[in-house]
Amino acid sequence: MRIGLLGGSFDPVHRAHLTLARTALWALKLDQIQLIPAGQPWQRPPLGASSNDRLQMARLAVGEESALQINPVEIDRNGPTYTVETLESLPVGPEYFWILGADQLANFCTWRRWQDIVSRVQLVVAQRPGSDLIAPPELASWLDAHHKRLIHLPFEPLDISASEIRQRIARGESTADFLPETVGQYITARGLYRQHTD
Repeated sequence: MRIGLLGGSFDPVHRAHLTLARTALWALKLDQIQLIPAGQPWQRPPLGASSNDRLQMARLAVGEESALQINPVEIDRNGPTYTVETLESLPVGPEYFWILGADQLANFCTWRRWQDIVSRVQLVVAQRPGSDLIAPPELASWLDAHHKRLIHLPFEPLDISASEIRQRIARGESTADFLPETVGQYITARGLYRQHTD
């Protein structure tokens, strides 16, 4: 099995997340992509929606698309979210591909035990608006020394961000172009993001 792992706050999950997942599924010939909503991201400010709401939105977003799965491992685990602990909890056997944006790549070497992360997965980076696909020198040296490579995902970046979506909702503006319809309906029904949080 070749499994892609796409972690994130998903606050809320939006069309760019889904496009990235589907692109990786095709380009890397994966059997499955698992979206992993973060529990308490230690490098991020408090989130706008609860863990349960973000989990439910992710499930609504993938719907019946069997190649996209939601893995609640980080939400089920109490305390701050660390990627290395998530990887240690996954079943042994599949080949895992950790997908991240170029913006995350820039600070990857600040992640807890980042060397252990890269030893467990194939690291895949996707272009994000305004970011370069250049590995930090420390990461580049580690990959070279261990005969591993950074996989570049051919992804046409979409200029959609969760923070912009939250701001638009707080201002009462439409988000129909940014969100799956089911997610937009859930946000409205639950009254999420009406208070500006950024």
